[in-house]
Amino acid sequence: MKPTRILDLCANVLLAAVVAWLVTNAAYSSFPAISVFSGASLLPVALLEAVLAFMIRQRVENRGIGEGPRQLHPITVARAVALAKASTQVGSLVGGIWLGFLVWLLAQRSDLRAASSDTPGVVVGLVAGAALVAAALWLEYCCRAPIDPPDDAATS
Repeated sequence: MKPTRILDLCANVLLAAVVAWLVTNAAYSSFPAISVFSGASLLPVALLEAVLAFMIRQRVENRGIGEGPRQLHPITVARAVALAKASTQVGSLVGGIWLGFLVWLLAQRSDLRAASSDTPGVVVGLVAGAALVAAALWLEYCCRAPIDPPDDAATS
């Protein structure tokens, strides 16, 4: 499995932002009000993944990965990598949606009172999407196998 490419995440953000801007431009009047809590839905997931990353990192550094008692099973680490890969995609797409929405709102802020009241929730959503991507990239990084130092006896 290859590490997540930042360019792919940027493409997700850009595509989602353009689509969100177009949809918002066409149908903003039918949207419900955006509260701060609706934007914050990804923050607990980002926090959970960050905590998981630190736990796995500690186990990897202490050679606590294995099938023995009191060790973290390798399949669990593989599942954490899969979670991280999926979360980078979700976070980048959701962040892009909030970004497209925010760009539209900032352009309409002087004309619509609702745009001003929706902006804080949208900003929180954008921050939550970015936090999820950051936590997922950290989790993915922490799940990498350590590089073993070369064996001097084998090279002689």
